[in-house]
Amino acid sequence: MKKLFTIFLSMLIVLSAQSQSTQKPPLHGKNWMAITGKPLGATAGAMIFSQGGNAVDASCAMLAAVCTMWDVLSWGGETQALIYNPNTKEVLAINAMGIAPSGATVDFFKEKGMEYPPEFGPLAATTPGTPGGLMTMLAEYGTMSLKEVLMPAMEMAKGYPIEAQTANMIEGRKNLIKEWPYSKKVFLPHLGEEREAPHAGEIFIQEDLYNTLKKLVDAEAEALSSGKSRKEAIYAAYERFYSGDIAEEIVRGTREQGGLFTMKDLSDWKVKIEKPSSTNYKGIEVYKLQEWTQGPALLQSLNILENFDLKSMGYNSSQYINTLYQAMSLAFTDRDFYYGDPSFEPKSPMQGLLSKEYAKERAKLIKDKNDPEIGPGDPYPFQGETNPFLDLLKKRKDAMAYYQPELPIQGADDPFLLNFQSGTTSIQAADKDGWVVSITPSGGWVPAVIAGNTGVGLSQRMQSFVLDERLNPYNLVEPGKRPRVTLTPSMALKDGKPFLSFAVQGGDTQDQDLLQMFLNIVEFDMTVQEAAEAANIHNYHMQSSFGAHESKPGSITLNQEIPTWIRRELAKKGYKMNFLERTSGPLNAIWFDWKHNSFWGGSSNHGEDYGIAW
Repeated sequence: MKKLFTIFLSMLIVLSAQSQSTQKPPLHGKNWMAITGKPLGATAGAMIFSQGGNAVDASCAMLAAVCTMWDVLSWGGETQALIYNPNTKEVLAINAMGIAPSGATVDFFKEKGMEYPPEFGPLAATTPGTPGGLMTMLAEYGTMSLKEVLMPAMEMAKGYPIEAQTANMIEGRKNLIKEWPYSKKVFLPHLGEEREAPHAGEIFIQEDLYNTLKKLVDAEAEALSSGKSRKEAIYAAYERFYSGDIAEEIVRGTREQGGLFTMKDLSDWKVKIEKPSSTNYKGIEVYKLQEWTQGPALLQSLNILENFDLKSMGYNSSQYINTLYQAMSLAFTDRDFYYGDPSFEPKSPMQGLLSKEYAKERAKLIKDKNDPEIGPGDPYPFQGETNPFLDLLKKRKDAMAYYQPELPIQGADDPFLLNFQSGTTSIQAADKDGWVVSITPSGGWVPAVIAGNTGVGLSQRMQSFVLDERLNPYNLVEPGKRPRVTLTPSMALKDGKPFLSFAVQGGDTQDQDLLQMFLNIVEFDMTVQEAAEAANIHNYHMQSSFGAHESKPGSITLNQEIPTWIRRELAKKGYKMNFLERTSGPLNAIWFDWKHNSFWGGSSNHGEDYGIAW
């Protein structure tokens, strides 16, 4: 009897585990869904939806809220978005990446003894992009006023209970913050005390930021009172930020602290509405931003992996991990050498890089063991041209001062790992009328230089440029140029309708996590929440886009629950392993259930990301 009871109890435990296979429940909604990096940010989106706004309105409100909360970004950072327009049934791309300011040249930084532009400080800053990106999205595709959309963020700027993650980050970086007078004024309310940063739960007040946001709302109100349309009034606020008194204070405050911004840098900069890059994977159209981001590397990875039967390998088997790792190495080393701002010469060979024929040739290079010698290929023949940089390609490894194949990652606090995974939040929104928005905003994370009395924290994205053409002739720093960034929202359509909208924070690991989430759903039949929490791997064969731009070929992060026999097989294949408790993101996604006309939301168990649906 006791034995039967034990068997029965075991069956109950198994059934319970099967019925709740994820740590967080999936979100379900039929009218709208709002997901982002902080609970209060998701609440801002829900507030806008409840007032009748569409997914663009709600995503703009979430963007404003997370910028105000310093969720690894600020108002002076950059915004990248993909939007599905149900009226045109097309995916469009928002490029609100700031540019290198006047005077930011290769020679300027080399004369200062730098191998790369700096990680922090006023010389790390590109021009602010997020305000322009938010206002452009709202003006072109939203329905509400700027005042309505900014209201949650403005209330937060007056004072909100700061969460422990950000408060502790401020305390940990306070020595850097003290170097910049306007940052010290905002971030350190307890200057001179043992803890100088705000305490968790303390009401954090940003008076200067509130005043800046109010100026935007006032500019909109003045334009509306003079008979301007909703759209024209939002662009009046845009002009005040980039050409008016706000711009003047940003320039004054930045230059006072050693930065290079000019009024012309801000006024000449414009948000771009672009055609996204895309590929077809087994009948699913996958969309990413252009090659000024790392996004096409995910498309290249899919093109390579399409040549293998991944499902038969099994999820996270040693064969699957080895194939996936090398496919990413092949795609991301191409990213390292060939990607850059397409508005400048030379132009990246994207036709060749994204061709299926090139992918087949790259797939032939995948071995049954780790290959630390994988490097960029030559895509030019696949677009009928001759590579003008073959000589640089041969010299590339000599220029990689931080190419460290023999140094494994030392643990979760390894500075290399922290740099590799740094920055960014993500925003997902969808509504019953068909609008879908995927955003990966970033820049201006703590410790940020605040631009004068604006409350606007400046980006640190200049560090993603290179100063040596042997590393990447397409991404050399130049005034007016956008750096090749890691920021990479994603969207997929199937049968002409939205299938998956997904994004993640995490620096260079972003498209690695997004690739695996997509494959988890498409190849391994996971639900969106299972895919968001699933154990991913991280590859360090490519160069970090931050700090010293290090590379550690053969180093791999695995989930600590990976079985012993798989670890043993990977060790035999030459991988240097480290293990973390959670390796899932944080991923945020919306999957579209057209059979039942509803949304499924996934938000991984990795960070503080949170969603609300109705």
